[in-house]
Amino acid sequence: MKLDKNVNYIVSGLERSGTSMLMQILEAGGAPLAFDTESRPPDDNNPKGYFELEGGKIINKLMEEDFHFSDYKGKFIKITAYGLKFLPLGKYRVIYSKREIEEILDSMEKMAKITDENRAETKELFIKLNNMIMDLISNRDDVEVLFADYNAILSEPEPNIRKIYDFLGTEGADLDAMLGCVDKRLYRNRRKR
Repeated sequence: MKLDKNVNYIVSGLERSGTSMLMQILEAGGAPLAFDTESRPPDDNNPKGYFELEGGKIINKLMEEDFHFSDYKGKFIKITAYGLKFLPLGKYRVIYSKREIEEILDSMEKMAKITDENRAETKELFIKLNNMIMDLISNRDDVEVLFADYNAILSEPEPNIRKIYDFLGTEGADLDAMLGCVDKRLYRNRRKR
């Protein structure tokens, strides 16, 4: 699959919102990705990998205006939500992962092996951050965004992954492979509704 070499493609969302799953779906479909496995290899929390670039230090580089987007045109990279606050002017296509906030917090606690004593405050901060970033990227003329719902992808893969497929805007994507890589066994912090 070839993507537009004039565009920077980004997968984003809050931490533990399903960004790695989106990268897996894109990789299965044949999308070019930029990541390194050495800095953060797969583990029990992300057995299929984190798909991070430069050890997750992109946000610091963005804040210092020292990240070279030109090196990654035509490829998907993963930048967590806060980093999008520092995007320089450019041409971007962003797939932004949304997930039930309680599941995100459950996953963070499990990963850190802690119980958040200030969970209500943490929840409020994450909701504010999520809303701020979603508003920011929705209102930028240089960003085209698709909001992808992690919970919906796992409960109804076909229509939700088709939205990602359509957003790619290329004939070269393998929709069947994208659908085939969704592993519901990794949906381990599901909240009963």
